[in-house]
Amino acid sequence: MDQFNQTSLGGFILFSLSNFPFHLKVFGFLAFLMMYLITLFTNFLLIIAVKINPKLKTPLYFFLTNLAFIDICFTTTVVPKILVNTLTEDNSISLLECGVQMHFHLTLGCTECFLLAVMAYDRFAAICRPLHYNTIMSRRTCICLVAVSWTSSFINSIIHVIYTFQMSFCRSHFVNRFFCEVPPFLQISCSDILLHEIAMYISAGIVGTFSFLFSLFSYIHILSTIFKIDSSHGRYKALSTILITYLRPHSRSSPDIDKTISIFYSAVTPMLNPIIYSVRNQDVKDTIRNNLAKDVIQLNIFLQKS
Repeated sequence: MDQFNQTSLGGFILFSLSNFPFHLKVFGFLAFLMMYLITLFTNFLLIIAVKINPKLKTPLYFFLTNLAFIDICFTTTVVPKILVNTLTEDNSISLLECGVQMHFHLTLGCTECFLLAVMAYDRFAAICRPLHYNTIMSRRTCICLVAVSWTSSFINSIIHVIYTFQMSFCRSHFVNRFFCEVPPFLQISCSDILLHEIAMYISAGIVGTFSFLFSLFSYIHILSTIFKIDSSHGRYKALSTILITYLRPHSRSSPDIDKTISIFYSAVTPMLNPIIYSVRNQDVKDTIRNNLAKDVIQLNIFLQKS
């Protein structure tokens, strides 16, 4: 019990890049920093593009700006702490900081799952019900879908975080992750974790099953509609776009691979999302290009007057 109290008061020790050889530590630090900056830049660029272009005031881009906001917050809950730990070589994290990080990371991750399912439904409505699209995806409906996604994820997360930190951690205070997640805490707990594991699997099953079935339903109908397109070129273009844009592999393996996967979906995926989903869209590219050109011209005029 004394060991548990000491761990609780002192916090936890995270797996860190500071444990790596110097050259790998420098490379890892620069890689994380570059990914974080690119994530911030591309996602903010998407939000600004949607804000200034009236053509992009559609339900799809409403969801995409929410996704961009989630990705900014999602990676911000993880990467800055990794960078600080690497620079200071202090791998510790306080109990409060760990709980906040775990809560927001879980909330944002669940919200993104729900939002991707909502985006799939939006594409279903646009492709399979084009005449009723504006009625199906009204502004009120879009706001309600996003609100329900955020609220349900927040409640789910707060329950898991409270449950997690009610456990005793007498085995170790070392968390075998770059940041605080629920699974490694179950491994270092000396409490009975059976109920928590069952609750975690049920929660993950509900979120995953809902998102998967909702997306599957949408894509089955989308593919059915695509294969009715007369032009084979049209079918290929539509199908390839969906495959590239929405299908992503998932895997599960050893703790070391789990760490890699955690970093991938926390740092790499938020960086790639705006590129995959929207920045390559012609309207977005035109908006960014035209406004950047306008800003450059205005800057030149200002410099000449000065």
